[in-house]
Amino acid sequence: MPLFFRKRKPSEEARKRLEYQMCLAKEAGADDILDISKCELSEIPFGVFATCKVLQKKVLDLHDNQLTALPDDIGQLTSLQVLNVERNQLTYLPRSIGNLTQLQTLNVKDNKLKELPDTLGELRSLRTLDISENEIQRLPQMLAHVRTLETLSLDASSMVYPPQEVCSAGTEAIQQFLCKESGLEYYPPSQYLLPVLEQDGAENSRDSPDGPTDRFSREEVEWQNRFSDYEKRKEQKMLEKLEFERRLELGQREHAQLLQQSSSQKDEILQTVKEEQSRLEQGLSERQRYLDAERQRLQEQLKQTEQNISNRIQKLLQENQRQKKSSEILKSLENERIRMEQLMSITQEETENLRRREIASAMQQMLTESCKNRLIQMAYESQRQSLVQQACSSMAEMDERFQQILSWQQMDQNKAISQILQESAMQKAAFEALQAKKDLMLQRLRSQEMISEQRWALSNLLQQLLKEKTQREEELREILMELEAKSETKQENYWLIQYQRLLNQKPLSLKLQEEGMERPLAALLVELSAEHYLPIFAHHRISLDMLGRMSPEDLAKVGVTEAGLQHEILRRVQELLDAARMQPELLKPPKAKVLEPLEPTAPEEFPEPVRPSAPPSELEVPTSECVVCLEREAQMIFLNCGHICCCQQCCQPLRTCPLCRQEIAQRLRIYHSS
Repeated sequence: MPLFFRKRKPSEEARKRLEYQMCLAKEAGADDILDISKCELSEIPFGVFATCKVLQKKVLDLHDNQLTALPDDIGQLTSLQVLNVERNQLTYLPRSIGNLTQLQTLNVKDNKLKELPDTLGELRSLRTLDISENEIQRLPQMLAHVRTLETLSLDASSMVYPPQEVCSAGTEAIQQFLCKESGLEYYPPSQYLLPVLEQDGAENSRDSPDGPTDRFSREEVEWQNRFSDYEKRKEQKMLEKLEFERRLELGQREHAQLLQQSSSQKDEILQTVKEEQSRLEQGLSERQRYLDAERQRLQEQLKQTEQNISNRIQKLLQENQRQKKSSEILKSLENERIRMEQLMSITQEETENLRRREIASAMQQMLTESCKNRLIQMAYESQRQSLVQQACSSMAEMDERFQQILSWQQMDQNKAISQILQESAMQKAAFEALQAKKDLMLQRLRSQEMISEQRWALSNLLQQLLKEKTQREEELREILMELEAKSETKQENYWLIQYQRLLNQKPLSLKLQEEGMERPLAALLVELSAEHYLPIFAHHRISLDMLGRMSPEDLAKVGVTEAGLQHEILRRVQELLDAARMQPELLKPPKAKVLEPLEPTAPEEFPEPVRPSAPPSELEVPTSECVVCLEREAQMIFLNCGHICCCQQCCQPLRTCPLCRQEIAQRLRIYHSS
């Protein structure tokens, strides 16, 4: 099964470098070098070979990339002199590489090559070849035709052809071995001149008396100068590239900041709109779910009722059928009893007839035997005189046969009598079994009749309970509708007034406990907007001295859940105690003054403080059940809407009011006076 590897995308820095080098190569006055090294390329970009061909680039530098193969179009770069693909992932070289007739340097170091193509022998101008750090073990024999090869770098320890000792001896030994294997005569590279060098130095060679040696030395110096100029230009362009990248990065940062600011503002607006829309959609969806649940519940109840009715009708039909079947069974049992009696009478008659027949057959057989005996006696008498001895023997034999026949007759008679007795016992047992089965069937019919009567009574009771439940639900709905109508029409701030009235209707024992509280402690709670904790402090009889010894965990156990309020109460109480030690009269209770009940203020959402009075008597709200569980009494009031519709257990997981769908800011427990 083939494996597919995902090509790694070049980084942003590598992409910028590639764009910069391509732009630099296309500028006017650029040198004859195309350097796209260290660009993390997995394949040659489109347009690189066209640029080299049009601009007559002589050097193509592709080192430090991720190339796995070179395209066949590389053979069209006929003017290329240097090809550097060092440190890539090449696994083979295309055969079209032999078309690079002017190629002088080929560097394929540190790749994954396993063999070289035979077309390398067509590189008539190749002077330097580096194939080290690869997986190559054999050199092509056609490499002997490259007479200009001066330097060949390879891993001699891993070579098989030529042998390791030949490869270790150097380039000249390798070329001599290949020429010998190919049947060619070896000549040193110094005797062959490159076509390019011949054209460049043709005029100098005519007047030079020193011969080819001086020309090669001048050529080496010239190439060294060219490479040094190339390195200098490369460093200068690298500095220019870094400066260009720095300016580009600054511009990108400014652009990114502007985009980020605009996107943040846009996101804030969209988030606000989205939250508002989600809140509306959530309210609508919850209301729709509530209505769907109610409709589904009613449909299920109706379906269950219809199913119960159909089941009862089916049971009645089954009972009727069973009664019909029971009467039929009784008739069949009676018929079967009559038939068995008839069979018993027939069996007795047949037994008597059988006995008579057997007696008659026995008598007839005895008569036939007596006749035979008479005949034998007459024959005996007639032949008595002549056959005395034979008559005696024959008489003995006849007597034995007669006795045997008599014994057989007696055995057959006994067997018939025992069989008749056995059949009568079996018939008696069958009759008893049928009678027992009949009694069992009658008993089952009586028990089924009793069960049907009980089921009928239970079904009547269930219908009565269902009717009472529906009447109770209708009464509850009417009460809720009356309360809603009163709250909407007769009183503007109905629920706040109800809350005020409930606060004023505290239990008498709680009022007495609050009046007995220390006045500084009550004033402190009012000052900290914690007057709703007055009943808790009064119920537990907490004083300033007790608070001075308490911790925030103790206050949390009592019922003060806000962490900041816990620390603030303890800090202020400690200050009061410290001041009381300096002036003890601060903690003395007044003689004739009683703590007046605190008037609750309106919530902070109202622009003006509202001081509601007690509602009129016609708005008195009766106790209602929890709208969630429909079992316990409603004990919690929700702020800011003011609805009282849930018990203490069901209100904990709620986030919105079940009646008006407003968010719950605070939950308050209602205590009824005894």
